[in-house]
Amino acid sequence: MASLQAHLSHPKYRPDIDGLRAIAVISVVAFHAFPDRLQGGFIGVDIFFVISGYLISTIIFQNLERGTFSFAEFYARRIKRIFPALLLVLIASYGFGWFALFADEYKQLGKHIAAGAGFVSNIVLWNEAGYFDNSAETKPLLHLWSLGIEEQFYIVWPLLLWFAWERNFNLLTITLLVAIVSFCLNVKGILSHPVATFYSPQTRFWELLCGSLLAWMTLYKKGLFATLRTKLDGWLAYAVYRESHAADGKTLANALSFVGLFLLVYGFFLINKDFNFPGRWAMVPMVAAVLIISAGPNAWVNRIVLSHPLAVWFGLISFPLYLWHWPLLSFARIVETEVPSINIRIVAVGLAIALAWLTYKLVEKPIRFGSHSSVKTTVLVLLMIGIGYVGYGSYSMNGLEFRQADAPTKTKMFADVNGTVLYNTPEDWVDERCKAALGSSYNYLMCRFTTATPKTLVVGDSHAAQFVYDSISQGSNDLALVAVNGCLPFIDLVTINPTEEFAEKSTRCKVIMPIVLKLLRDFPTIQRVVFATRGAMYIEGSGYGNTEKKNNYRIIKSPDDLLAENYNQFISGYVASINEILKLGKAVVFIEDVPEIGVSAKNCVDERPLRITARELPECDVSRKSFDERNLNYRRAVGSIDTATHNRIKIFPAYEYLCDELSCGGLQDGASYFYDDDHLSMRGSRFIFDKYAEWLGQEPK
Repeated sequence: MASLQAHLSHPKYRPDIDGLRAIAVISVVAFHAFPDRLQGGFIGVDIFFVISGYLISTIIFQNLERGTFSFAEFYARRIKRIFPALLLVLIASYGFGWFALFADEYKQLGKHIAAGAGFVSNIVLWNEAGYFDNSAETKPLLHLWSLGIEEQFYIVWPLLLWFAWERNFNLLTITLLVAIVSFCLNVKGILSHPVATFYSPQTRFWELLCGSLLAWMTLYKKGLFATLRTKLDGWLAYAVYRESHAADGKTLANALSFVGLFLLVYGFFLINKDFNFPGRWAMVPMVAAVLIISAGPNAWVNRIVLSHPLAVWFGLISFPLYLWHWPLLSFARIVETEVPSINIRIVAVGLAIALAWLTYKLVEKPIRFGSHSSVKTTVLVLLMIGIGYVGYGSYSMNGLEFRQADAPTKTKMFADVNGTVLYNTPEDWVDERCKAALGSSYNYLMCRFTTATPKTLVVGDSHAAQFVYDSISQGSNDLALVAVNGCLPFIDLVTINPTEEFAEKSTRCKVIMPIVLKLLRDFPTIQRVVFATRGAMYIEGSGYGNTEKKNNYRIIKSPDDLLAENYNQFISGYVASINEILKLGKAVVFIEDVPEIGVSAKNCVDERPLRITARELPECDVSRKSFDERNLNYRRAVGSIDTATHNRIKIFPAYEYLCDELSCGGLQDGASYFYDDDHLSMRGSRFIFDKYAEWLGQEPK
């Protein structure tokens, strides 16, 4: 490694690569702003990966060979390249969020600011993904996942190459091995663990390493490929031109660039978010970018299209444009509480371009290319640590609820709906008593005790957990919870959620009843088992309202999605499970579920802290007729056991406390009793559990 005074050499500037950056960033912006028009625009990120791998590896390979590589200078250049624009966007997002976001939203923004400052956004977003994760459109810093992967690559790759170079290893072999392993992990993981595969650095590095392989071949094997390129060029010229044409390399270069451009167009319009991506489909943008870069700056596409001054200009502002565009679109989505109008999205894109140019001109260029380099680097690092600390502090302080002390009454009363303490992180789902009782058998499980001697065991899916939010947070009512999101808690009955893989889901759903029976044997103090599920969803085979896709759920035993099959299998599992519990001498309560309101609870608030346009509130009440029709088969299935004959079985009609003769709703006394479109908030949980205690004839402790 060279001394600190060494100066890194850089590859010769190619305007066509800036033009390729322009295509990448414009496609991403277009996809985010107008997803119906360019459904595959998200592959622009993969183009960025290849470009980054190519340029960074070219710098590392060249300077290792010349003995001029310096970690200090390498990372100082990265800091001056990345930190200025990123700091500006993080600070602006934090400032706007102060006025625009509810406490739970600001809490999450604080976490994402800390993650962005630490370049681990991909890891944080990976851990957030799941049943209760909020919509991607409401995460203003979601796009920093790709920056996290790039920065993790910048940390690992130079160290690995330097280590290999010092020990005289073949850098091509190292690059190939790592790329192949990463690609294989990507292909294998996309089916079994799609979220992890999307966000994990080890399943994404191969895309950057394809750029690294191109860099190595460009630097070291020009001679080796020169003969082959000449022959290919001659064959192509013979096939293309009527008369003889000199084998000067231009025909092959043009062919490579045109094929690359064709692959990009194919990817932009044919690939969509329903594909298993990245997987093998990521080969399309990767091969396209490699072909276009390898074609060289003199190929027609590169020289005329990509090197056009407008394309180069967009390429120069591509990094700040990428950083600015998504927060603007996401904040617009949040404050509008719905997809913003096309006019708002057009304005957001225009504003992003203007801010990107100003950032590049007034912030990025002066810091990157001015004097006092070491001072700038130190200040940038300190500022990044500072904004990360502020973000984490806001997260730790629950989104600084005091910000909205003067907000309208309904807005303030809505602010505590985020009190779903069970769902902060997966580690919160299983407490120490459960771990001691279950050993390692608690994957995907929510299992919590409020006491060492519980008297009631609540069993089900997330709607069982919502029933005891408040009790568990307060450690009261002598109960335990066993639940798995999206799963019926019945013997030999498995349900699936199509957003997760079948194999994973079938495993997680089967654990519930064996664990329930084990806890009933191990804890003789438990005298009552309370079942709670989002029953109508499983029988009807779909979610409810505009917030959820239709035909989401089915019972696996069913040969198809017929309502009759779902209904019969529900009853079969329901009766079998209750009979097993009755054999153990326990009482059973089945909770007939609260209403599904079909819209996000936040949409029901009279006014957010900040809005762009006026709007009419959506109908946040469900007509009683609609509710009864939706739940008819579910309530009939629950009532299939004769409670008059089985006096140890009771049915608690929770919905009655949120319904009247005309409607069922989530707003009571000016406050939301719901967290989203179908789960109770902390306030709603407290209200329904108190009603349950009264109904049971006992007061909550």
